[in-house]
Amino acid sequence: MTNAAESMGERLIGALTGALELCTVEIGCKLGLYAAVRDGANTAAELAKAAEIDERYAQEWLEQQAAAGFLTATFELTPGTAAVLLDEGGPAYAAPAAEFAVGVGLLTPTVIEAFRTGAGVPYSSYEHLRHGIGGFNRPMFNHLLTTEWLPAVSSIDQRLQAVPGARVLDLGCGMGYSSVAMALAYPSITVRGVDLDEHSIGEARRVAAEAGVADRVSFTSADAAAASGSYDLVTIFEALHDMGDPVGVLRNARELLSPSGSVFIGDERVSDTFIAPAGEIERLQYAFSVLHCLPATRAENPVLANGTILRAPTLLGWAREAGFEQPEVLDIPNDFWRFYHLR
Repeated sequence: MTNAAESMGERLIGALTGALELCTVEIGCKLGLYAAVRDGANTAAELAKAAEIDERYAQEWLEQQAAAGFLTATFELTPGTAAVLLDEGGPAYAAPAAEFAVGVGLLTPTVIEAFRTGAGVPYSSYEHLRHGIGGFNRPMFNHLLTTEWLPAVSSIDQRLQAVPGARVLDLGCGMGYSSVAMALAYPSITVRGVDLDEHSIGEARRVAAEAGVADRVSFTSADAAAASGSYDLVTIFEALHDMGDPVGVLRNARELLSPSGSVFIGDERVSDTFIAPAGEIERLQYAFSVLHCLPATRAENPVLANGTILRAPTLLGWAREAGFEQPEVLDIPNDFWRFYHLR
């Protein structure tokens, strides 16, 4: 065996180990096992009783989690595990990574068939990914959206703080975490969230009600290219690359803006040109593109299907085609997203 073949084989085994461990993390999250361990269920019998699961399975999961380093040898949470797997909305929360892995695995046979036929896989089929995307982005919306991202554009931040309150349109709002975060931070504004996925809209209404902002935040299931109204700010977070007519969406957003309004976009941070081999984050984005974003967009009878890899020159070109004369890339640091201001 050559060194190159041996190295590639080791890489695949490592990837398999990680994928399988993510599935065991999903078991722990969905059954409440990590919370039970945190609360003192540190034996198989205690865990089985606390989580109402079978004791033999409890024993195997505890040992596997300790072997993987998520638990100690005495079956307690290792440092950092609680913040990463239990603190929903906290800045370190990353449990949705497990839901992503399970979701793409379940749909891979369907994607294989789509490769053969050229058809798409409807977004509604990706139930696990829908919740995974919402859960993964929620900490950024909670902790960065209104403290770093929007304040980076002084004209936007000032308008959102002004009275009378600004009108905000959140296109591709998903489960509503971005819409709610803006409403909580800027108490004078009203927000309308729009998304094609009806299930996500239902979840968004629940999120807004639980946050106490349902009187200022509303949600509509609709095509972003056909949204109506007049707004001081239009936001699109990690959604433009999934839209089947991105130029049409941006053109419509421009027509909906008040005279001093603008569009704020956050989308994938990838290189400006194709590079291989790519960095770890871009590899992640490409994998999502093959398994989720491209198939989901192809299911919409799109004008074009971009996939996850939305490069800055492409987005700026779409913006100019839509009529924005001054699209710009913003200097906002983030490992996953790049930000744009269109006016």
